[in-house]
Amino acid sequence: MPTTLSQSNLPGLELIHRGKVRDVYALPGNRLLIVATDRLSAFDVVLPDPIPGKGEMLTQISNFWFAKTAHLVPNHLLDVPLADVLPPGTDLALYARRAVVTRRLKPVPVEAIARGYLIGSGWKDYQATGAVCGIALPAGLQQAQQLPEPIFTPSTKAAVGDHDENVSFDAVVKLAGRELADKVRDATLAIYRWAAAFAAERGIILADTKLEFGTDEDGTLYVMDEMLTPDSSRYWPADQYRVGISPPSYDKQFVRDYLESIGWNKTPPGPRIPAEVIAGTEAKYAEALQRLAGITLA
Repeated sequence: MPTTLSQSNLPGLELIHRGKVRDVYALPGNRLLIVATDRLSAFDVVLPDPIPGKGEMLTQISNFWFAKTAHLVPNHLLDVPLADVLPPGTDLALYARRAVVTRRLKPVPVEAIARGYLIGSGWKDYQATGAVCGIALPAGLQQAQQLPEPIFTPSTKAAVGDHDENVSFDAVVKLAGRELADKVRDATLAIYRWAAAFAAERGIILADTKLEFGTDEDGTLYVMDEMLTPDSSRYWPADQYRVGISPPSYDKQFVRDYLESIGWNKTPPGPRIPAEVIAGTEAKYAEALQRLAGITLA
């Protein structure tokens, strides 16, 4: 059965970061232990109610995509058994499907976002300016419309409780340098195009996705953190998609739509989530995992 974990507790390991969803611990040998909890964030605010088993589903779908796209971009995963790094007495079953051992990398200081459809903050930017992250788009596009080609629309990395901010590619160049910025943009779009085609074969539209990258001591670029999960991507069932609306989704848009409906001001503290929205969100994550990766967590 799926487990529930709102916050990890691993005595003896150095906790170096507790993010919106993931708890990150230092390991010897320039490695990390990353634990995906069941915390849920929306509009960059951690909500008070976890989604049971979400961290397991996120980890399994990330691992699936990391393996599938390794021919495009190397990733941070290391083939190290969890039993070798967890503190003595830890309940291995609680962490087995939600924790991974990874390389410790220097993060690239931007959220790398690829968009193939006009939705979310991209749609709002387009309505206001006719562009997204400084990229001019054709006039007259509608909500959720497919773009002429996928675009790279980075944002700043926000601290917990703050909001990410869309920025131009030039801003990425200033932060990371031209060579690294080009590599991140090219890798992001290559992964998006490959994954979108893979999902389309399974009746799912990958509208957009957010990736994170890091570099090692030699400057090699790796994709890291999570990959193509329902927390970092918008997945739409192709048979229910139509232009002009926010389509039904396999991701946390289900929760976002609920939060929009109650008029929450999107500042902490987040509101409690009704049991039916929690159950519906859990079902959306599970269906995405099964349809995309053929994995069912029983």
